[in-house]
Amino acid sequence: MSDQDKKTADGLKAALGFEKPSLPKRFYKDVTVSDEDGHAAILLDGRPVRTPGKAHLAVPNAALAEAIADEWRAQGEEIDPHTMPLTKLANSAIDGVEGQEAAVVDDIVAHAGSDLLCYRASGPEGLLALQTQHWDPVLAWAADALGAPLSLAEGIVHVTQPEASLAALRGQIEALNAHALAALHVMTTLTGSALLPLAVARGELSPEAAWEAAHVDEDWQIGQWGEDAEARQRRQNRKRDFEAAARMLALS
Repeated sequence: MSDQDKKTADGLKAALGFEKPSLPKRFYKDVTVSDEDGHAAILLDGRPVRTPGKAHLAVPNAALAEAIADEWRAQGEEIDPHTMPLTKLANSAIDGVEGQEAAVVDDIVAHAGSDLLCYRASGPEGLLALQTQHWDPVLAWAADALGAPLSLAEGIVHVTQPEASLAALRGQIEALNAHALAALHVMTTLTGSALLPLAVARGELSPEAAWEAAHVDEDWQIGQWGEDAEARQRRQNRKRDFEAAARMLALS
């Protein structure tokens, strides 16, 4: 390939968005955590990290702050945001959830109103058995421990859930701080279920068990028809985000 052809190809890649964007250089040496008005702030060389919204990156407790600080400490010569999921979640909590908690709660409760666990397949028997195995214990826990029994439906026909049950779930969700709420929202969006992340928050399920329960249908289909590489990569990316959110939930 001639130099001119290479320049043309490189220009085309950049125009189409195929070229890997350059990463910012690491500009700091020391990462520390400091108290800031009852929150734990992350400092780079003694200066506060700021969110995209220009707020200080400060979280509810030192344990979460140290976990975020470790992401900054682990950076090499360049800063790669893809390796900093807790930082991304904390930014979202500060810039997008604080002051907007009611709207986030409403969205999670809306997911509970059409929760994945309430919609069962009409067959085959093997899939029905897996849904029963993974989902029924969570529904029973929600009914007994949270006072939130939910109704089941077959297929995709919508079933209206009891208002008292949704109100009970709302009470559980409203008790969370902004960072835990941001984490719960991410987990709910990724799984299609509000009950699964609530069960993780209350220690009823491990994050791994919740992830497995959320993918009963998908895993059944993979078992029947296989999985392509792109779908596998998308799932791995979603799982990485889910695990980061579960960690933030535990630390918040």
